[in-house]
Amino acid sequence: MSDPLPREIRCVLVPVGNLRLLLPNATIAEVITQSKPEPVAGAPDWLLGRIAWRGWRVPLVSFTKLAGTEEGDAELSVRVAVLKALGGNPKLPFIAVLTQGFPRLTTLNAELIIPTHDGSALPPGVRAHVLVRDDVAMIPDLEWIETELLDLLDTDEPAGSPESVELPEPSGAED
Repeated sequence: MSDPLPREIRCVLVPVGNLRLLLPNATIAEVITQSKPEPVAGAPDWLLGRIAWRGWRVPLVSFTKLAGTEEGDAELSVRVAVLKALGGNPKLPFIAVLTQGFPRLTTLNAELIIPTHDGSALPPGVRAHVLVRDDVAMIPDLEWIETELLDLLDTDEPAGSPESVELPEPSGAED
């Protein structure tokens, strides 16, 4: 007999601009202080550059610029959420996203996530608009973002230099 699907999933609401990104907790590798990114030649405005993180050169994405949403309060402390890439490409194991404040852990089930999409075309990098309790949130299309980054970045050069670099342990509880 197989195990039933989980009724609840541990998620994180990551503040970006005036809304939140809704991600599974297992996606977050670490939340760090923002550092100055190394520019990427010819990059769109949403790709802020690459940051150094644990021996890797991780692309830093502004989700608000990518999705065309409001930037939010510039006075809030800016951090970076380092996410585990989903595609399994060794040239892009991580993606960093600019955040304002700290992600908030929450446990959700299907009844707590209410789709709010009106049927119009979604912005680039957005899979869905949802309401989670009282928070307006977006579910990012991480696969699309990863594909775009692989096309934009020099694919002959890995995002990191794997010279004796060990992958970090997760910073939160896994699902």
